[in-house]
Amino acid sequence: MRQYLAILLTTGFALAVAAGMVLISILFGPSRKTAVKQEPFECGMPPAMEPRGAARVNFYLVAVLFVMFDIEIVFMYPWAVSLRELGRSAFYAMGGFVAVLLAGLVYAAKKGALEWD
Repeated sequence: MRQYLAILLTTGFALAVAAGMVLISILFGPSRKTAVKQEPFECGMPPAMEPRGAARVNFYLVAVLFVMFDIEIVFMYPWAVSLRELGRSAFYAMGGFVAVLLAGLVYAAKKGALEWD
C-alpha cells in the first residue's frame, strides 16, 4: 500500500483542485443570463453571420484517419532508428502493423471516407 501512496496523493490532490474550481465557479460565477452574455464571442466583434450548423461527417472521418496515421509515424520512427539492433522479427512485426493500417486505409477509401462530394 505504501508504494501507491504517491499515486493516491496525486489523484486526491487533482480531484480536490478540480472540485475546488467547480465550486468557486458556482459560487462566484455570473448567475443572471442576459442577451449579451448569451451571444457567441468573436474577438470582440459582432457576429458576422449565423452559424451554419454542425460540420459534415467527412471532416471527422478525415480527422480520425489523420490521427491514426500520425500515431503510426510515432511508432515507426523509433523502430526505424533501432532496426539493426532489433533484428528481422521487428521488421516483420512492423510489416504486419503497416499491413493492418493499409487495410484500414483501403477500407476507408472504398467506403468513401476521403471523398468530399
